Amino acid sequence: MFTHIRTSKENREVVAKLTRRLNLGAENVIARISLAHSLSTERKMKLTDIENSGGKEYSKAVLFGHYLDYYLGMVALHYGIHITDKDLPKYIKMHIDDGLQLLNEELNKRSNIDGYDFLVEKIEIGLSELIDS
Repeated sequence: MFTHIRTSKENREVVAKLTRRLNLGAENVIARISLAHSLSTERKMKLTDIENSGGKEYSKAVLFGHYLDYYLGMVALHYGIHITDKDLPKYIKMHIDDGLQLLNEELNKRSNIDGYDFLVEKIEIGLSELIDS
């Protein structure tokens, strides 16, 4: 099992910027949102595409708090692997990096949305997709 996850060097500044911009709490909150946002795209990452690990470091306790098993379960389910799979931390890292980039790109296009409005919008989209399916 892993003890830490590190973002890419490029995402060190992105997570700090998004944290300030969205004002939803500490950087680990933005990292959690990024992970979930990336998973919601339903893309599967290739381990060969993993980026550097020169960015922000999070212990698993800080990153996931009391919800570690839920986050591990989401990623494991997405890839059809067991939560003890040796590659699970790499997938988590890749989805956090991907999610940070996706959020950064989206928010760069929308200058006057705050964190709560952004989250409510994403929840509404998710709920409407559930209702439509």
